[in-house]
Parts: sequence; structure tokens; C-alpha cells
Amino acid sequence: KPEVVTEFLGIIRVYKDGHVERLIEAEFVLPSTHPETDVSSKDIIIILEPNVSARLFIPKPTHPNQKLPLLVYFHGGAFCVSSPFTPTNVIAVSVNYRKTSEHPIPTAYEDSWAALQWVVVSHFNSQGPEAWLNDHADFERVLLGGESAGANIAHNLAIVARDPEFGLNVLLLGIALVHPYFWGSEPIGSEALNLDGKAVVDRLWPFLCPANQDNNDPRVNPVSTDGPSLVGLGCRRVLVCVAEKDVLRDRSGWMGVVEIMETDGEGHGFHLNDLDCEKAKYLITRLAVFYNRDMPSNF
Repeated sequence: KPEVVTEFLGIIRVYKDGHVERLIEAEFVLPSTHPETDVSSKDIIIILEPNVSARLFIPKPTHPNQKLPLLVYFHGGAFCVSSPFTPTNVIAVSVNYRKTSEHPIPTAYEDSWAALQWVVVSHFNSQGPEAWLNDHADFERVLLGGESAGANIAHNLAIVARDPEFGLNVLLLGIALVHPYFWGSEPIGSEALNLDGKAVVDRLWPFLCPANQDNNDPRVNPVSTDGPSLVGLGCRRVLVCVAEKDVLRDRSGWMGVVEIMETDGEGHGFHLNDLDCEKAKYLITRLAVFYNRDMPSNF
């Protein structure tokens, strides 16, 4: 019988021979035009080698040259499961970064940054390889978003986005972080009261990032001693959504955010399990309002 070396119950199991078993089945949904919303989707290859792809979503334009806010989205799944091809990620550009344990951190960050550059830099002058972005993306309203691990990615990309050394050359309108995965070595808030949840999350970063197993790595703990300066966050607006029963919730208020939304009585990623419940609908509506705001006049 193959020997298991690492397991996160219900998520992933890694064997001594290198075989990886993902325990959450990721349903694959073909790109299409949704009959009720007229939202169309298609899959694209961003980088052929390594394989970085994405699913694009666009609502039916009201006129041929309509410009829409451009959302670059990073799905959740603890950096090791899920994809943008499941029925719960209906976003503008949903990036399919490579997963651990086959591709440990920092691969997910590198893939996501490469995808962001491809989306923004390649299409900024409406002369990129993807017609949907050329014709309909408003590059004065570019946003990042993500859930759980994807929110962690969105935050880390926003930190470097304003640094001219990295060559993005576009100011982000905002970032939306839904139930973000941040952590640290010392418990804060209610974390010490949820010993089972804390024990699981304590093990996660060392598994994801063998090169630096410290839970105070600034990529997972932005307020650690070596963490990035928040002054350099490459956007003006931030929305953070937390859930009352999420063990990660107390790590989510550190930024002095413009907006913070808490869902009572729910746990981590609750909306992905039931998109039709009233609390999920409210969360999605709140995100839509955030995404559709204009750039502040003093930005």
C-alpha cells in the first residue's frame, strides 16, 4: 500500500512516491453563453510553457465599443485544488495558476503575475492577442480579486503592482479579498479558541512552501517583521469580505480597509457551496457594486 506522507482531510493527499490525490472533485464546465444572463465565456492560453491558462467571461455589450471594468481573478483552494473551469468562478479573467504540491510556492505567484502582465501590458493599447480585451476592457478600471488563497495572491500582486521595476504601468482601481488566507506564527483574536482549525492552518504554509516553512513569511503574514510596507499597496480601494465562523477571519482586518463586510453565521467559502442562498447573493451583489465604481478623482 502506498505510504502517505502528507494529508489535509478532504482536500489533498500526497504519497511518498510523489503521487498526488486531490480529494475535492473539481467539476469541469465547458465555456458557453449562459442562456439567462447572456454572459459568454471562452478559454485561452496565456503562456504555453509553462502552461498558464484562463477562462474569460464577458456580458453581452450594450453597444459594440462598450468598455467594461477589467477584473483579473484568482480562485481559491489552498493553492492546491480547484480551477477557473468550475461552475463557481464566473469572473472576467479567471487565472489557472499551477498548484502545489507538484509546483510549490512561489510558482502560483509567478504564474499569476505573468498572467496579469499578459492581460494588462499586452492589451493596454488595444492591440493584444485577445479581441475581447482589446474591444471591451477599460484599462482605467482594472481590479484584482480572489477568494481564500486567490485573495492572498491578489494582495501580493497588488503590493508589487505599483513598483515601476516590475513594469505593470497601470494603476489598479481596487482589490477585493474574499475570505483571504493570511496567517502567522502567533495566534490572534479567536484563533486560540479554535484549536482544531488552527492546527490545520498551522500545517498549510509549510506544506505549500518547503523553501520557507515559517508562517511569518511575509507572503502569508503581511504584517510580519519583514512584511511589505502597506503604503506601497498598488491600488486605492480595498474590499475585504470575512465570515463569522472562518478561522482566518481575524487576519483580515489588518489593512485599514476602505470597506469590510462580515457575513454572520457562515464559514470559509460558504458562498461557493450555495450560490442561490440569500447571503451568497448579497455577497456577490456587494462585490459587483465594488467592481463597477469609477476611479477616485484624486487618484
